[in-house]
Amino acid sequence: ADTTEKAAYIRFLVSNAAAGSVIGKGGATITDFQSESGARIQLSRNYEFFPGTSDRIIMISGNIDEILRAVELVLNKLLSELHTEDGGDAEPRMKLRLIVPNGSCGSIIGKGGAIIKSFIEDSQAGIKISPLDHNFYGLNDRLVTLTGTLNEQMRAVDLILSKLVEDPHYSQSMHTPLSYAGIKSSLFYPRFSLRVFPTFIA
Repeated sequence: ADTTEKAAYIRFLVSNAAAGSVIGKGGATITDFQSESGARIQLSRNYEFFPGTSDRIIMISGNIDEILRAVELVLNKLLSELHTEDGGDAEPRMKLRLIVPNGSCGSIIGKGGAIIKSFIEDSQAGIKISPLDHNFYGLNDRLVTLTGTLNEQMRAVDLILSKLVEDPHYSQSMHTPLSYAGIKSSLFYPRFSLRVFPTFIA
């Protein structure tokens, strides 16, 4: 089945400053990126962060080719803002943190980690999947951190996205809102109110 035309999306974290440069003055940059790529680019509001971080969420939707074009435009923009001071010829390496629903992580890990290993070999990027953060009640997303040069990251995004598009759970979660407003820190909401009662050992 041809997955390239399938409606897809990708979500990743950006700092508040990075979000500003992606949006551009009066929204000019984000508008350019959308018309250049054909993808839709949305950002969470400047106080809406991914739980446990101070990073905003960027969501890019369209078909795979449109998404990849848009991701490359965004990452290129962020790289140019990084102004590498080294003066070396080495390509700068950076981190990209993708947000992936917990139920879809298995499809990119594979049996015994086989799929993720093949993605790391193919892309040469570092790929790490964080455990689910149980400090936040109701949070069902995990972070997938990609480390590498722009080309390595783009290859990793392509491999991961092409795999996720085949996962029914992933396409179902396409319409989740960008805001995590309903997610509360479970530090304030004990999961089991039974903890309140003293236990009697017979």
